[in-house]
Amino acid sequence: MDWNDLRFFLAIARKGSLGAAAKQLGVSHPTVGRRLQALEQASGQRFFRRTSEGLVPTDMGDKILSLAEEMEASALAIERRIDGNDDQPEGILRISSADWFACYVLSPVLMELTRRHPRVVPELIAGQRLSDLTRREADIAFRIIPFDEPDIVQRRVMTMPYGLYTSVSKPFDPGADGAHAKVILMSTAQSYYPDVVWLTQMLPKATRAFTSSSRTVQAQMCALGLGVAVLPRSLGDQLPTLKRIELSEPPPSRDIWMGYHQDMRRMDRLRALADLTSEMLG
Repeated sequence: MDWNDLRFFLAIARKGSLGAAAKQLGVSHPTVGRRLQALEQASGQRFFRRTSEGLVPTDMGDKILSLAEEMEASALAIERRIDGNDDQPEGILRISSADWFACYVLSPVLMELTRRHPRVVPELIAGQRLSDLTRREADIAFRIIPFDEPDIVQRRVMTMPYGLYTSVSKPFDPGADGAHAKVILMSTAQSYYPDVVWLTQMLPKATRAFTSSSRTVQAQMCALGLGVAVLPRSLGDQLPTLKRIELSEPPPSRDIWMGYHQDMRRMDRLRALADLTSEMLG
């Protein structure tokens, strides 16, 4: 089996679509389709099935995926040996993280990663959606919820303290049980989050003014004076437009978890980021 054909197979498996694979490989969309078709015809097997979430490996695709990754690792090792850079991590590293964590916590780690390993290119997938590491939607992910998927290697990176914030231009006078206060909360789907429960218990008579799944958006609306918000202190303490206020007890903290699929544990650039994260944040 031609290694060049397997490069296309791996790109499709990791990106989940012909278009995304073409972008990664720097070729046209039809070229990827033709190479996949030729590979499947030559082998007499289907390697992908179409789903609502994109192209997903079939059972046969899953069976050859790890073998193809080993071929890729060997090919890259040969290239590095030829180049005299056998110990230098290189390539794109896809990282899934909430936007606030990426901006205010992870960015110094990524800066140091590129300084130490200039041939590694971090590709950040920022947002609230939890990337599926099993389907290779990301190589490594950071989140506040422990991983329960099978075959995921996970590590608790740090414990993040939270605080209650208001705009520096707004005095905080909540009244009895928060009757005079307006609150900014997570969206309805995240109403079970500990900080949401805490705030509604501390200010039970407060008016709900705004909800968002984005902590960064919450911080901006809080800074504009719309209401008070519970935010990670790594975010809230860095914004000069916000001030932290104290109630009788602080909001609950949250653990930050780092995870990656066990099949990816030998990826040198992933190990470099995992080790550096523990060094700088742990």
